[in-house]
Amino acid sequence: MTQMSELEASSAQSGDLDATIRRVDPDRWLSSRFIGDIEARADVVALYAFDNELARAPKVASNALLGEMRLTWWREALDEIYEGRPVRHHPAAQALARAVDRRGLARADLETLIDARYRELDPEPMGEADVLDWARDTGGVTAQLAAQVLDPATEAKMALAGGSAWALGKRLAADPPLKPTFLKVIHAARSASRSLSVAAFPAVAHAALAGRPSTNDFARRLRLTIAVARGRI
Repeated sequence: MTQMSELEASSAQSGDLDATIRRVDPDRWLSSRFIGDIEARADVVALYAFDNELARAPKVASNALLGEMRLTWWREALDEIYEGRPVRHHPAAQALARAVDRRGLARADLETLIDARYRELDPEPMGEADVLDWARDTGGVTAQLAAQVLDPATEAKMALAGGSAWALGKRLAADPPLKPTFLKVIHAARSASRSLSVAAFPAVAHAALAGRPSTNDFARRLRLTIAVARGRI
């Protein structure tokens, strides 16, 4: 394949993945629209695609063993990416490989995203401490990585609370008693997000939609636009 055809194929894959994230992860897809740099946006969308693939493992598997097998599949994909071997032909794996190559993302952070999903395979209900750890290690770490992609000079850890709040907000409908915990985390997120640079803020902008009832697309876009303009969740 020529260099030009490789670039065209990569662009087509990015477009397909972007369309998928728009469908399955509309909040974070909307926040990614505020990323002006096309390459950086593609790398952030790759992170969201990876996180969504991991989130599917506990949901689509009929038992814990099958869920573990799906998570192991993604751990093996990381082996390929970080060992410089050919990466399996999966859109999210291919996009993640490009993001790792361009941004030097640490494998340990991506491993954290995988490890966090094992807790969802456990039928034992999560306590508050478990839920906080889960939110931090899923939505929180993903937001931190996105902030790192968008601005390597920013304090990326300041995105953890925003990503955690968004993840908790997604659980509220099924677990209303989480509301007090969510409110504490979103309060912390509003404070922490002010330390992010303007360039990195879209990594947590979707937290502005966390815990809110579903509204029409225009209202969601407006809320995000206001959050980005003010630099506050």
